[in-house]
Amino acid sequence: MTDPHPPLITDPALAALGGLRHAFFTRRGGVSKGVYESLNTGYGSGDERDSIAENRRRAMAAFGLPAAALNTVYQIHGTGVALADRNWDPADAPRADAQVTDRPGIAIGILTADCAPVLLAGRKADGGPVIGAAHAGWKGAVAGVLAEAVAAMEALGARRETIHAAVGPCIGQDSYEVGPEFPDPFVDQDPASTRFFRPGRRDGHSMFDIAGYVESRLAALSIAAVGRIDADTCAEPDRFFSYRRTTLAGEPDYGRELSAIVIAG
Repeated sequence: MTDPHPPLITDPALAALGGLRHAFFTRRGGVSKGVYESLNTGYGSGDERDSIAENRRRAMAAFGLPAAALNTVYQIHGTGVALADRNWDPADAPRADAQVTDRPGIAIGILTADCAPVLLAGRKADGGPVIGAAHAGWKGAVAGVLAEAVAAMEALGARRETIHAAVGPCIGQDSYEVGPEFPDPFVDQDPASTRFFRPGRRDGHSMFDIAGYVESRLAALSIAAVGRIDADTCAEPDRFFSYRRTTLAGEPDYGRELSAIVIAG
């Protein structure tokens, strides 16, 4: 029997690099039910563990890999980067918000439900690949998780000028109203960050373009190229899970999308 491959989204620049596989998976193509329908890959949710395991297996089957090839981390909205030099069990995942590796066959993944997933790939001086994956919520993005991920790739030998990055599906500006505590942390860091905010629907609130902000932070790192998937996880319930949409609807929980990249073995 042929394994069902869930729908996925790819970035053209990353896809053109060769020797790699990557995907921003949607919520479609899995077995989960209810609010987790259908490709929920997050063990941090209240979904049935057997369903999550099957969904992760299907995602890895799309890469031609076994389920055990997938590494995810215990994300904490920080700047820590895990070195994926081995495969680990999800129960033993390190606390971090990014991963890097130069080992073939280890798929490094990030789970999101409105935050921005970022996949990265670069080359060493001898041409060997180095890959990265980062979870860029607003806290981690401001604190520097993307710079830390790129630095960790360089520590493995990647040349910064070869690194390509892609910002995956995340909450869109039209859906992301933030409170009075914004935009000060961003503007204090860089006055030009005002361009990522426009007046919100409520007094003292703003609509935040997190994808644009993450894209700008990557561009400031002087890497080779930055791509961006045009999508709004909150506004597309048929395609994506969304923490914001779930909260507004008063639902009890939500699923997580997987974004992953692997060096072909």
